[in-house]
Amino acid sequence: METRELRYFVAVAEELHFGRAAERLGMAQPPLSRAISRLERRLGATLLERTSRSVGLTEAGAVLLREARAALDAVEAAERRTRRAAQAGGGTAGVVLATKAGAAGELLAKLLDAYAAEPGAVPVDVLLCGIGEQEQLLRDGRADVALLHRPFDSVAGFDVEDLRTEGQMLVLPAGHPLTGRTSVRAAEVSELSGLPLPRWRNRDGTYPDGPGPEVRDHAQLLQLIGLGRAVAVLPESCRSQLPGELVAVPVPDAPTVTTVIAWPPHSRSRGVSGLVRTATRL
Repeated sequence: METRELRYFVAVAEELHFGRAAERLGMAQPPLSRAISRLERRLGATLLERTSRSVGLTEAGAVLLREARAALDAVEAAERRTRRAAQAGGGTAGVVLATKAGAAGELLAKLLDAYAAEPGAVPVDVLLCGIGEQEQLLRDGRADVALLHRPFDSVAGFDVEDLRTEGQMLVLPAGHPLTGRTSVRAAEVSELSGLPLPRWRNRDGTYPDGPGPEVRDHAQLLQLIGLGRAVAVLPESCRSQLPGELVAVPVPDAPTVTTVIAWPPHSRSRGVSGLVRTATRL
């Protein structure tokens, strides 16, 4: 299969409409339809169920969509990392570390300081991103290494080292009746708080259905909580970053959150290996 064919298929599979996919790709619809049909014949599989009114993915199509995204990410990653290596000339290329803005701040600061003191340390560019974006940045080569948080981020296909496991807490606006509690059970959060939980943006830019506000990043979330529009269950390490108008109450039975350092398994970057060694030592 060619990357061009994979891009065509991903566009149709995501849009579920040949016309919109053709517009997104900047091409006419008939050649796009022919390209998808040729791909199906070559694979010996029906990828899309077509009717006069709709387009849907078959089970085989769903598999190819998942695999095609991974393959295209790998191609983009190869291009980006090759360009960065070329820009470094004869020297050692720096490392791009992606992390969620507002998360693991103390851990990140310690890691950067400790690594900078290591012999042979290379420059580290920190890429602060929105909720859940660091995984995609690592997959498509915009980052070389990332701090991810299980179970929220997928670590499938990465090499990882666990750095810290912690509990979670309910973050509320000051003055809320629950701020007097010593703890809250996870099942009680929505009922007792009287406020909705946020809806985080999906990878495709959409939001899940629900009553809570749409949230893109950590700063926006904290502002919404302060305005009394939402509550959120966050890792305990976020407590030190809460502004004065917010209060945290432990949620002992919430799933624990594990911060991991993750990198592509084929990486041969000296900077990445040094950063990982420093992180595990800390």
